[in-house]
Amino acid sequence: MGATKTAHFTGKQNSIATLAKALGHPARVAIVEYLIKVDACICGDIVNELPLAQPTVSQHLKELKNAGLIKGSIEGNAICYCIDERAIEKLQTYFGSISTKLTTRKNNCC
Repeated sequence: MGATKTAHFTGKQNSIATLAKALGHPARVAIVEYLIKVDACICGDIVNELPLAQPTVSQHLKELKNAGLIKGSIEGNAICYCIDERAIEKLQTYFGSISTKLTTRKNNCC
């Protein structure tokens, strides 16, 4: 979506789209799942978990961080990454409201 087109949508719609786009690659989904499993880790640990080169993992981490799904802090020579709970809550609220709307109405759609 071009930068000029995002102005036609609400802040909430743009925010959800950014989070969804960041989760649009299986490696990023795997990274999020791994971070949830271990609760925090350094980049090297993630590289050992995925069948990807370190620069590729770093690029995926950068995309997740830019979207706000993860946060990182520098600890010595490494960066410790963890899930940003606020982003997960935002997704949970969004998909929860969709689920609620679908269960409270009869869907007579094709």
